[in-house]
Amino acid sequence: MNKIKNACIVDDDDLFQFVMRQHFERLGMVENIHKFSDGEQALTYIRSNLQQPDLLPELILLDVNMPYMDGWQFMREFVKLDIPADKKIKIYILSSSTHESDLQKAKEFPVLAGYLVKPLSKQTIQQLLSELLPAHTD
Repeated sequence: MNKIKNACIVDDDDLFQFVMRQHFERLGMVENIHKFSDGEQALTYIRSNLQQPDLLPELILLDVNMPYMDGWQFMREFVKLDIPADKKIKIYILSSSTHESDLQKAKEFPVLAGYLVKPLSKQTIQQLLSELLPAHTD
């Protein structure tokens, strides 16, 4: 079975990271799961691997509300990066908020694949990963 090579969970909630990791592992659709507790850590990882596209994530689950660098700050910096043209990275904003201002802010970043409301079910994660797999070849 094909697998996503790299997925990132960017969230300051340890329990959420644990649950997402469990979903990923049980589904068996991701080789490497990278966890970061703020946007700056995730950006550092991505920047350090721009010359090694195989290490870049295909999927990023990005929390909106985090201390230090939140999801919106991450996105403002991410869009400035020179991601290799053949590397597709799907980023989903995560929030427990369905507030209209957050939904509108997400529309400011066309690179976002979607806005997901927590908690995420195993079925939602499976659907996101399945959408990535058909175009993914090894």
